Amino acid sequence: MNHTDLLVTVVGESLVDVIRDPHAATSQAYPGGSPLNVAVGVSRLGMRTSLVTHYADDTHGASLEKHLSSNGVGVIKGGSAPTSTATATLGADGAATYVFDVSWDLDDAWTSAAEAVRSAGHVHTGSIASVLAPGDESTLSLVRAARESATVSFDPNCRPAISPDVARARARVEQFVAASDVVKASDEDLLWLYPDRTPTESLEAWLELGPSLLALTRGAAGPVILTRRGRVQMPAERIVVADTVGAGDSFMAGLISGLAQVCALGAAGRKKLNALSEDELLLVAAYATRAAAITCSRAGANPPTAIELGPLSTLGRAPR
Repeated sequence: MNHTDLLVTVVGESLVDVIRDPHAATSQAYPGGSPLNVAVGVSRLGMRTSLVTHYADDTHGASLEKHLSSNGVGVIKGGSAPTSTATATLGADGAATYVFDVSWDLDDAWTSAAEAVRSAGHVHTGSIASVLAPGDESTLSLVRAARESATVSFDPNCRPAISPDVARARARVEQFVAASDVVKASDEDLLWLYPDRTPTESLEAWLELGPSLLALTRGAAGPVILTRRGRVQMPAERIVVADTVGAGDSFMAGLISGLAQVCALGAAGRKKLNALSEDELLLVAAYATRAAAITCSRAGANPPTAIELGPLSTLGRAPR
C-alpha cells in the first residue's frame, strides 16, 4: 500500500489565535491548535486526513472551516461551546500576555468520531484535548479503541496555563503514552512534567510504558529518537528563523509521513515499527526535522507541502 492511501485521523482542538497589538488598528486572527496544525501538515504531505474536533458556527469557526477545507482536511465536528480562542495582547516591549477561552468536548459527535477512528490506519492526538475535562476522557477512549486497527501517535504539547495542575496533567499524559505506539515531546514539555530529571531520563521512563518509538525535540539542538533497539540523534538544520510557531507540529506531521513511507504505520506496520534500523530512524528524523525547518523559515504555522519537502527517498543517507 502506498503511504498516501493510509487514512490519518487526528483527534483534538481547533482554536483561533487572536493577536491584539496596541499599535495596530484591528486585531489579527489566525487558525491554530496543535492537532489542527498536525492535520493540515499531514494533509499537505499528501496523506488522506480527517480531524475530529470542535468549533462553533460563528465567525471564528467559519475561518477554521475555510482553513481546513482549503487544505483538504475532512472534519468531524462536535461540541456546543463557542469556538476556542487564545488571545495574545502585545505590550509596548513586544512581550505577549495570553488569555485562553478554551473548551474541549465532543458531545453529540461521539458516534461519528468513533467511526472516524475505526476507519483510520493511524490516529494522532495530543495537547489540550488530552488533558482538559470533560473531553479528555473521550479522547483517551477513542485512542484506546484505535489500537485494534491502527497505530497511534501522541504529542502532549503541554499548556501549563490551561492545565496548571501538573500532577493531574502528568498522570493523564502517562495514560496516553501507554496507549500510543509513537510519542513526540519537547524538552520543555518533559522539564515541566518532570522537573527533577533530565528529558532523556523521562523519555527512557516513557519507553517502559509501552510505546515503540519516542521522539524528543530540542530546538536548535536537534531531535533524539529512542526505541528498544537503540537511540539516534541529529543536529537541527541551519536556517534563518522567521519564527518557531507550529514547528513542533510540522515535525510531528513529518514524522507521521516519514514512518508511513517506510511502511511502519497502520496495524500491519506495527511489526516494522518495532524493527526499524538505525539508518531508517535517522532518515525519518531528518525528514521530520526538515519539515520543521521549512516551517521555521517563514512566518506562522505554515507547514510544507509534499512538493516542498519531497519524498523520504530523496534524502539519501541522513547525517549523523
